[in-house]
Amino acid sequence: MKQEINTLLESYLAELGRVPDLSALERLRLEVLGRKGKLAQLFKDLRGLSAEERPEAGKVLNEARARLEGAFETARERVTSASRKGPAVDITLPGRVPQLGRLHPITQVSTEITSIFQRLGFEVAEGPEVELDYYNFEALNIPKDHPARDMQDTFYISDSILLRTHTSPIQVRVMEKRKPPVRIIAPGKVYRRDSDITHSPMFHQVEGLMVDKDVSFGDLKGILAVFVHQMFGPKVGLRFRPSFFPFTEPSAEVDIQCVMCGGGGCRVCKETGWLEILGSGMVDPEVFKMVGYDAHEVTGFAFGMGVERIAMLKFGINDLRLFFENDLRFLEQF
Repeated sequence: MKQEINTLLESYLAELGRVPDLSALERLRLEVLGRKGKLAQLFKDLRGLSAEERPEAGKVLNEARARLEGAFETARERVTSASRKGPAVDITLPGRVPQLGRLHPITQVSTEITSIFQRLGFEVAEGPEVELDYYNFEALNIPKDHPARDMQDTFYISDSILLRTHTSPIQVRVMEKRKPPVRIIAPGKVYRRDSDITHSPMFHQVEGLMVDKDVSFGDLKGILAVFVHQMFGPKVGLRFRPSFFPFTEPSAEVDIQCVMCGGGGCRVCKETGWLEILGSGMVDPEVFKMVGYDAHEVTGFAFGMGVERIAMLKFGINDLRLFFENDLRFLEQF
């Protein structure tokens, strides 16, 4: 049996010197040192030896196992070290093209709107989305009993705290802290309890304000005409329709020629040839009074638009919900 053990030992020591990788090394280890390996079988065979032969054979077996275990560790270090020395990256392979993200269409349109007004000299102002009733309504000439509050289904947190229904509170906050002249736009998220193919509980607005001496309705018309022509193209017509907003007087809705039919009349524009895009007007003196401005010294105009509305018209989209469903098939088109 001693000769058999030595033959097995020399055979596996030689094979360990040639083993190419860790997987081959593991197969070899299981073959000789595993629970059902050749050494385990030899230990079982010890029971068939005489009492005089068994101690010597057991000693030789234990020595063989110790040498094999040491040889396996040496082989493992050799194979591992060799694999580390190889090239981590094949530099002859073509490079991987990184996956590039895309800006969401709402972000694209909001950025474009902001850029147009910044080129016209407006600066960007920001304010809290969780707002006080005072700034969202009262300072904008909408007291608690005013019927205009019914026009905006508001998310109330308490009697005096709410999620802002428009970005107009930013205008009030800026005027409280700054004396005229003021020329700002206020982009941001707003919230109303409304949800269908053209409304969302959360949506985006951009509102603008300009206050200075001798600001007129003509200035408002000129600024908005430039905006429309830069956003939708120089050939798109626009018109101003009389309207009502509590914080502006006079007030006007702004329509553009239908971008779907070119003003000829279609289902989108309800055969009128026109599409409403924003509201505007001259700032009501009552609003100036709330922020400490002298309405005899300064005048101003304000306007506001929904970013989703502009995006739907610009891209020809008929369902607002597509913007919020995160369907890559839709978003990758932009």
